[in-house]
Amino acid sequence: MVVGASFASEASVPWGFLLGVLLGLVLLWQAGRLLNQLWWRPRRLERALRAQGIPGTVQEHGKMSMSWFGPNPRVTIVDSELSKDVLSNKFGHFEKLKVPALSKVFGDGLASHEGEKWVKHRRILTPAFHLEKLKLMLPAFSACCEELVSRWSESLGSDASLELDVWAELQNLTGDVISRTAFSSSYHVGRRIFQLQGEQAELVMTNKIESILKDIIGKRIQAMKQGESTKDDLLGLLLESNMRETEENGQSSMGMTIEDVVEECKVFYFAGMETTSWQDRAREEVRSLFGKNKPEYEGLSRLKIMTMILYEVLRLYPPAVSLIRKTYKEMDIGGIRYPAGVMLELPVLFIHHDPDIWGSDVHEFKPDRFSEGISKASKDPGAFLPFGWGPRICIGQNFALLERFAFELAPSYTHAPHTVITLHPMHGAQIKLRSV
Repeated sequence: MVVGASFASEASVPWGFLLGVLLGLVLLWQAGRLLNQLWWRPRRLERALRAQGIPGTVQEHGKMSMSWFGPNPRVTIVDSELSKDVLSNKFGHFEKLKVPALSKVFGDGLASHEGEKWVKHRRILTPAFHLEKLKLMLPAFSACCEELVSRWSESLGSDASLELDVWAELQNLTGDVISRTAFSSSYHVGRRIFQLQGEQAELVMTNKIESILKDIIGKRIQAMKQGESTKDDLLGLLLESNMRETEENGQSSMGMTIEDVVEECKVFYFAGMETTSWQDRAREEVRSLFGKNKPEYEGLSRLKIMTMILYEVLRLYPPAVSLIRKTYKEMDIGGIRYPAGVMLELPVLFIHHDPDIWGSDVHEFKPDRFSEGISKASKDPGAFLPFGWGPRICIGQNFALLERFAFELAPSYTHAPHTVITLHPMHGAQIKLRSV
């Protein structure tokens, strides 16, 4: 009995030894991976970049420089031509940097997709944003602006002037406009989503938002199946385009799922949140074109002064101060060979404030630099990148605010732009409002 027990004990020793060896190998492998990620790979990428003449920081070394983002090298490119090459992504060498925490706030929509999924969503979404479709939404913009103007008139009363934080007011206006244009008859429900998304930046409320959106979408799909005509809001146009895509290809997989539509609706909200003598000139231009009438879409293209002002504001304060891409394969750009895994930062704010491009008055507010259009506003026709590469600016969103009031900065205003995903005024935007 003792001999048997001893034999069993001796036989178990090799298994324990082998298990220890196996565990040790796993730990060594994990340690090797960690060392590679935190040390060997970063040093290898650094040597490859420095060997080609890419030095340290922008402040020390100018328009092509390198810094570190954790274990990842980040090359900053303050060059509009190279930035356009990266953003155009002609050869598919770049991918957008994914930040999971941000996708919870503004959805996993078109802006974050790559490859075939991006192609499908882009094809389905494009008809909803066609110029002819957007014309139909102008009354919604106008109605929201009229409500704001009316509220300001009541607040002003018989006083000569009124001080208010216009940043909060315009945030609310943006929410109203997006709610009306995205969901029309479901406007008030849409506003609740907008409010929740504002809170979501600090406290994730994904399930509640998705529940509200799915309810709106489900009711709209059911109405469409029963033969009701689609509405001229973004959701109706998106669902109509999606159904057409599915029917034409005869496969439901060719369209977007309910979850896809929910994510794109989140993007409608987040993307839309983000946009003194010149006042007189702009106000006079609006009055000369529209008088006391409501604005018409055909007249918006003739608002030259308004366009110049908006362009100059977007130049000085672009919503996205910087754009990030990442190489996922080895490639050449601007005579530099980048290994896979290098982050490329395109600092739009730096490009917009580059005196070599815009002149010595680069930090001044001078809308007339755009008097002959974007292409002649600077020495480099492609240096204006407020929304990335491509003309995606709508000039008609804020002009109605200038019809009834004059604005000037309040004494309490502190100029302190800072970035919270997009550029915001840190302490609000206090102005003095007076009737004209």
